[in-house]
Amino acid sequence: MPIKIFLRSFTTKSIVLASFVFCFYCGKLLFAQTQATASSGTQSIKRDPTQPEAQSNLSVDRDPVLSPDAEDNAPVNPAVPKGTQQAGEIQRQQDNTYTLHRNVDEVLLNCTVVDEKGQLVTDLDQRDFVVSEDNVQQTIASFRHQDLPVSMGILIDNSGSMRDKRAAINEAALDLVRASNSQDAAFIVNFSDDAYIDQDLTSNISELERGLSHIDSRGSTALYDAVAASANELANHAKQPKQVLLIITDGVDNASRLNLQQAIQRVQSLGGPVVYSIGLLFEEDNKEKSRRAKAALEQLSQETGGIAYFPRSLENVNEIAAEVARDIRNQYTIGYHSTKPANLGGYRTVHVEAKASKHGKLIVRTRNGYYPKQIQHTPTRQTAQTTP
Repeated sequence: MPIKIFLRSFTTKSIVLASFVFCFYCGKLLFAQTQATASSGTQSIKRDPTQPEAQSNLSVDRDPVLSPDAEDNAPVNPAVPKGTQQAGEIQRQQDNTYTLHRNVDEVLLNCTVVDEKGQLVTDLDQRDFVVSEDNVQQTIASFRHQDLPVSMGILIDNSGSMRDKRAAINEAALDLVRASNSQDAAFIVNFSDDAYIDQDLTSNISELERGLSHIDSRGSTALYDAVAASANELANHAKQPKQVLLIITDGVDNASRLNLQQAIQRVQSLGGPVVYSIGLLFEEDNKEKSRRAKAALEQLSQETGGIAYFPRSLENVNEIAAEVARDIRNQYTIGYHSTKPANLGGYRTVHVEAKASKHGKLIVRTRNGYYPKQIQHTPTRQTAQTTP
């Protein structure tokens, strides 16, 4: 049985209102289509049949089948060789929309670089990086160091042991959103025996606050199931090209149907997201349980390119939330096309190194590997909003 994430039910009044709006919209759409058809027919009648029909310029390369996206119908300039646009290029439109053009066979890595003191390094360029897959060096096809908007899932343990911690945790989660890119979108998941999405993706702080207010601290901790279901939620609904999960929990998983490795594999098979963890283990008296919980969170974060934090008290959580926001906003995005055909399948290990003469030893944090997608024929486009 697939792992599911539940949506809290709406009231009957909301459903009736939504149905009315849907019917009204469909009626307007049908009317608009009818008008467009009538208008089109009128234009065709007005054409003078005694005059030769206008022909397209045959010297310009155009796709004979028009695309729904207007920019895809632009003529191809024969003076510009094909393939000169970087794979994964991000273009800014007039309405301050950033469009990420990428091929589905491009591997994108979100990389955080720190020095030996753990300080962020933000002044590197493409030639400072080396990317390897299965010990074979790859050619970097795209490189960006920008504060790109993020789609984020905030997963908060709602088991019984979290009851007294929720007020401080909720405030830290909101502080994280406030410190992030203003165009980020987040959703809230409260999990115990099951995972409930209490707020869909939104940039509205008030809506996120309401989602965090669904406190019903009881039951067990199905952490791995919540991670897998939330990664799937991002894969299905995220609009931003970068994806993140933030987990806040105070114990070891004791209720999931999936194990740790299965949860990690699910995240990797979806091509992301990066997982950050905050383990509130300072009250755990059982050293063995604390050790297992810490190891699991560290592995989950390390495998996906994130980092696990273990504060000594609730007072440190706000500081950690601010650090997570800085980490996300200062990442390098590196893309490459694997030298190994995608149809071979299987897990591929990834390793990224950074070296620069003006710095000493540099540490790159990114996901450890991925599973290639098998359908690799048509380009996709993701759009993310950003501030001017």
